[in-house]
Amino acid sequence: MSYLRRKASAAARVLLGFALIITLCAVVVVAVPQVIGADESYVVTSDSMSPEIEGGDVVIVTERSPDQIEEDDVITFAPPGDDERRTTHRVVEIEEEDGQTQFVTQGDANENPDPQPVAAERVIGEVTLTIPYFGRFVAFAQTTIGIISLVILPGLALVGTEVWELKKGMDESESDDESGDSAESDADSESDQSDDARTDDEEVDR
Repeated sequence: MSYLRRKASAAARVLLGFALIITLCAVVVVAVPQVIGADESYVVTSDSMSPEIEGGDVVIVTERSPDQIEEDDVITFAPPGDDERRTTHRVVEIEEEDGQTQFVTQGDANENPDPQPVAAERVIGEVTLTIPYFGRFVAFAQTTIGIISLVILPGLALVGTEVWELKKGMDESESDDESGDSAESDADSESDQSDDARTDDEEVDR
């Protein structure tokens, strides 16, 4: 049973460590998309691109020049007349007007294209990676409960597991030492008895 518990404990540590590494990698990619060659990251807040991109997903966006963007690409852009908001939709048509490139966009879940074409200078970039559900994780991680659940508790669990293993190792070491002392004591006792026997033999011989 002790062997199985050790195996289970080791497996739990590996799984916990693996989960923490995956989470950390995702956090790094979202916070610093440049590490994978991208430029921006955004949390999607609507289902207009469902089912390919759902609300709560995170999109990683890479800058593209207008001539690199083609029909069917998914782009993130600042809607006409709104510099604060960001929209992620699919390019359904490319137009040229007065020598300027414009993109007609539409959400996959929408019946009609967006009301106005998107000028090339308002395009942030092309979506090159989607991390499903991670936006919800990011939002949850920013709450007090999220910090406790996702950072503090796993950290304490990992530290507690290591401390437990260290204590168990020390206990086993002490147990081995006591067993060694007991064996030495038994050997000394047998040696004393042997010496006594030799003394008795000598007295008999005399």
